[in-house]
Amino acid sequence: MIFRPLALLLLATSACSPSATAGGNASATAAKSGPPFVSTRQAQFDTPFAMAFLPDGGLLVTEKAGTLKLRDASGHVRDVAGVPKVQEITQGGLLDVAVAPDFASSHAIYLTYSEPRPHGAALALARATLVGTQLQGTQVLWRQGSDGDGGQFGANIAFAPDGKSLFLSSGERQRFTPAQDINQKLGKVLHLTLDGKPAPGNPFAQRAGTPTVTVFDPPENTGAAFKEKGTQQPVEGGVNTAPAEIWSMGHRNPYGLAFAADGRLWEVEMGPKGGDEVNLILPGKNYGWPKASNGSNYDGTDIPDHKAGDGFEAPKVFWNPSISPGGMMIYSGNLFPQWKGSMFIAALSGEALIRVKLDGDTTTKADQWPMDTRIRDVAQGPDGAIWLLQDDGALVKLTPR
Repeated sequence: MIFRPLALLLLATSACSPSATAGGNASATAAKSGPPFVSTRQAQFDTPFAMAFLPDGGLLVTEKAGTLKLRDASGHVRDVAGVPKVQEITQGGLLDVAVAPDFASSHAIYLTYSEPRPHGAALALARATLVGTQLQGTQVLWRQGSDGDGGQFGANIAFAPDGKSLFLSSGERQRFTPAQDINQKLGKVLHLTLDGKPAPGNPFAQRAGTPTVTVFDPPENTGAAFKEKGTQQPVEGGVNTAPAEIWSMGHRNPYGLAFAADGRLWEVEMGPKGGDEVNLILPGKNYGWPKASNGSNYDGTDIPDHKAGDGFEAPKVFWNPSISPGGMMIYSGNLFPQWKGSMFIAALSGEALIRVKLDGDTTTKADQWPMDTRIRDVAQGPDGAIWLLQDDGALVKLTPR
């Protein structure tokens, strides 16, 4: 998450016009003269996942093993005590961190993590008060349910521009078909109140959820998933609020989620073997996974491509071969004025920082700068500098060359 002024809310956008790259393979080339920035290493962490700036210039960094770090404005790094217990499994652990819009008065932060559950891990959302280097009053606000095996938690938090609700990306846990099941919170973008309840006005708010959900271990591919019968797991508390929480569905592993200044909500999603996506998230829309993808299964078997008339929202941009997107932010600073309003994507297997130009609901592939290491997250600092978290643990600051 980035710390920036709140924009006007624009959520229920009408059907979007075709993108400049819709249905196209985004393979932006690196700048021929080298990147227009210099990078300086600022700190070192242990398997970091996400970061969020505090208003005073401090930086919170999550480490997957379950440690939350605070790097203060002078550069000193300390542990933050009181972090909820996490279950560090494949692609799981302590995941996103976000600073509440009213942090100046509430000192509240939000965390997502893979929580130990009776039937296996599940994504959870918690809120706590940050007092110095201590979390106090931690509350679990929301649970994904469908506990069990599998990675791909998603787990990114984006506050609505008016600061009164939040959006949460929830991965499909490598199980494929739950992304199309309106009774499960897997493979969705959810719209919640700041207390983790279904936000008013969600597109499926009038639908009642089933008292049980189908759960199974990650299958080999999409074909096997469609044949999987699984077992029925009771919904915690007996009341299934999944339909009332859902904003959009048909997502695989949505790692990046952010609002543009015009109020549009954008998402970056890791595909299977290829087919990584940038999506404009609209209420009630279905983005196709696992029935449609511009990638293929890891074993090489085919998945139908997005095509006109299939009933799904096609990505604005996709990548083949895969870049494996991590975190994403939309730049609003003044240090790089030429990039204001652009989307920046951290690329893992692509080992790059990627820029996508946004103009309303139109996207244009712009730059792909090789970084020679896996980039996990990207954020904007209070002074407009661009900060990167690398998979090797390095925290790097980018400033104009």
